[in-house]
Amino acid sequence: MITIPETDLVVHPLCLGSNIFGSNADESQSHEVMDAYFSHGGNFIDTADAYNQWVEGHVGGESETIIGSWMKARGNRASMVIATKVSMMNRRPGLSAANIFAACEESLNRLQTDYIDLYYSHKDDETVPMEETLGAYGQLIAQGKVRYIAASNFSPERLRLAMKISAENYLPAYCAVQELYNLVDRTTYEGEMAQTVADLGISNLPFYGIARGFLSGKYRPGVTDVDSKRAAGAREYAHDKGFAIIAAMDQISEAHNNAPLSAIALGWLRAQPTVSAPIASARTVAQLEEIIQIVELSDSEIAQLNSISA
Repeated sequence: MITIPETDLVVHPLCLGSNIFGSNADESQSHEVMDAYFSHGGNFIDTADAYNQWVEGHVGGESETIIGSWMKARGNRASMVIATKVSMMNRRPGLSAANIFAACEESLNRLQTDYIDLYYSHKDDETVPMEETLGAYGQLIAQGKVRYIAASNFSPERLRLAMKISAENYLPAYCAVQELYNLVDRTTYEGEMAQTVADLGISNLPFYGIARGFLSGKYRPGVTDVDSKRAAGAREYAHDKGFAIIAAMDQISEAHNNAPLSAIALGWLRAQPTVSAPIASARTVAQLEEIIQIVELSDSEIAQLNSISA
């Protein structure tokens, strides 16, 4: 278990992503995946009010509802650390105080809980003064409805400004970010955002940790038929550099008792200085068993992957 910097949240080194709960995985499948995760000591699940509004016939909130029904059935809310988000749901856009208050109540109802452990600003909203947004979070924290806040899809400049406003006005501060980061997509995060996170003393809980499934090793040169609803997105990484990374991971896997490539990819992420717990999702229990394994890479293995993926 690890402690997320700037918090007292003690979590499993894998944060289970749930953006496929209610879409690629139905309620029964999602419950099975969460059961398997919990059986391995997993206690950290990431969701959002907007999940899965992009699916035809869905309006958002489906993932939260499934997580809520699972915790209710298992009676394990006190054992879990639940992260959810506000600002990107079609019915609840933006970071105004009124919207945050309403969205929070709706998320609490769907999750069947009276508090959220980690509440993200899912996307920056430059139309609302940060003082208003952070003040709203302050009220929710004072009411016991939220424990900590975090940010996703912010620019480094806006993140620094938010932290400055928090300090100057005695308002809650973002304790973490959630940004895209993985072995085949390093440039999105590395550089100014990574430096900002380091300077602020917070951490990144990166999403797409296994690059939409590409780093699972299922995608190989000449392989065209992969059983995944995310295959189109994963194939964006099916280029010479991506396949070179897979080949290097194959070698490293052999040195770790043929560990799943997904676990190798997540092990590389955990070794990065500003990362705490990477996020990855699973549609089936078999997929969960691959991502839940904790692999500690040697310095030379990390250097090898750094060189190939640079």
